[in-house]
Amino acid sequence: CQHLFCSPLGPSSVPRPILKWGQASDRDTPVKAKRQRRVAGSCDQEGTVELVGDGEGVGSAQLEEINNLLANDDQELIGDFSKPHLLPTVEGKDPALKYISPGTLEAVLTGHFSSFIESSIVVDCRYPYEYEGGHVKGAVNLPLQRDVEEFLLKQPIVSLDASKRVIIIFHCEFSVERGPKMCRFLRERDRSCHAYPQLHYPELYVLKGGYREFFFQFPSYCEPRDYRPMEHPAFKEELRKFRGQSR
Repeated sequence: CQHLFCSPLGPSSVPRPILKWGQASDRDTPVKAKRQRRVAGSCDQEGTVELVGDGEGVGSAQLEEINNLLANDDQELIGDFSKPHLLPTVEGKDPALKYISPGTLEAVLTGHFSSFIESSIVVDCRYPYEYEGGHVKGAVNLPLQRDVEEFLLKQPIVSLDASKRVIIIFHCEFSVERGPKMCRFLRERDRSCHAYPQLHYPELYVLKGGYREFFFQFPSYCEPRDYRPMEHPAFKEELRKFRGQSR
């Protein structure tokens, strides 16, 4: 699957769960989430969905830092090779994927990249009982592949401003298995919808350390402010059911 992500410049009968949006609290974070659905589309007929996060603009020093990053000739290109990755990446388990730190996700949530991003979607790939026990504010719970196809490909999210980006950040509990696997799945399905190298979502990231690491570093950006592990003893039956569906 490595070729799905890397640029040419270098390597790099159980009921369906309800899809949920976590709504950011204005009291705890300066990011106010807005959602506006536009023309419906599909994997073959592109529609648009506007998901705009309003926050404070970046300061002059931050703007200069981001512009320097984008101007770096060594920066690898996103999936359609149109531009460099916006977010700074860190080393992760799968060299074919792009990982970001919890601190970078916090910067996205607080609007530090708002001059460059029109929509940032945090995809929580954990099971619903984990999500309900605590999740990143504004994250959408998509635990199964069919959920990802329904939410992201049936009506693709498209930037209405050509100068801004749509980025998707995947994670699970530790971002070791479920999150990276779902990220690869979306890229594979997205590729199958287009003539190479075009993509609906050329800029995908995985949150290194997953929800567990983010929660311990930035609990105020989680709601409820808690962490429920996948192997919680009170949810053994739910774990068994969702593992069966995931297969």
